[in-house]
Amino acid sequence: MKILCVNVRKGMGDQIIFLPYIHAICKKFKKPVSLLAKENSRAKELFIEDNCIDEIITLENDMDGIKGIIKLSKELKKRSFDKIFIFNSSLRYRLVAHLANIKLIHQYPLFLKKDNIVHSAKIFTESIIGEVINTEPKLKIKKENINLDKETKHVCLGISASGPTKRWDIENYIKLAEQVNDKIRCKFYLAGGENDVELINKFKRSPVGKNSFSFEDLSIKKTLKYISNCDLYIGNDTGWAHISVGLNVKALTIFCDSPVAAYGSYSSKMITIEPEGIAKGETTHDTLGKDKISFKKVYQKSIEMLS
Repeated sequence: MKILCVNVRKGMGDQIIFLPYIHAICKKFKKPVSLLAKENSRAKELFIEDNCIDEIITLENDMDGIKGIIKLSKELKKRSFDKIFIFNSSLRYRLVAHLANIKLIHQYPLFLKKDNIVHSAKIFTESIIGEVINTEPKLKIKKENINLDKETKHVCLGISASGPTKRWDIENYIKLAEQVNDKIRCKFYLAGGENDVELINKFKRSPVGKNSFSFEDLSIKKTLKYISNCDLYIGNDTGWAHISVGLNVKALTIFCDSPVAAYGSYSSKMITIEPEGIAKGETTHDTLGKDKISFKKVYQKSIEMLS
């Protein structure tokens, strides 16, 4: 039996959050699965060591949208899939599955809107496989000993974000790193890419910059060995936070303007900070709370989690 799972959400975090359901399907049917994913989700780098996933099919730009239906269906038909799990409610993917001659089609209810991505995926998968699924993701990598200083705490600092409203200001991270380092000796791993060079350089030029190492020139795959050896993640709600959780690293995650009920509640390893004046668990899109995050709370929780 050949099985295809479809998760075409664009973020790294989305791929990590859905990983327990991919693993549950693999376990249930005792077969590795194929995964259809977008290139910018970095699924190929994240799951390269995962023996539950035997192939990652990239959803190319010309396979997306209405015009891409025929091309995508032809690509899938070549592989002769028997069963498909579609983790969305799009009619387009149901049509693609039919055109690809896939006989057993499992999909969310069509035209589902404003769902909690964790709840929807859990209910959907459990209803099919008949088992309760633990929502804790486990990102599988080859553990490497990179000889980090054992007298130092190693902190992945998630200064990046998918948009400016989700990003706590870099000056706050510099101040936080300086004050935490005054209390506990730390090395900070700056989780960001080529689009974050300005933020990274600001940190590097600060007094605590000498205690930092940047991911800007590394592939996602190469960052995993550093993150997996960290003691803590501190940073924005971004893919790096979810990768940290997937690698069994506790994550102190700052939610400024994204739905904490979905992205911050699926793992016991994720501790969340929300804007002042917002009821716990109520931060969502358009909260616009980046200037209402309590520095004191972030600092105190950082010290507590590193001690």
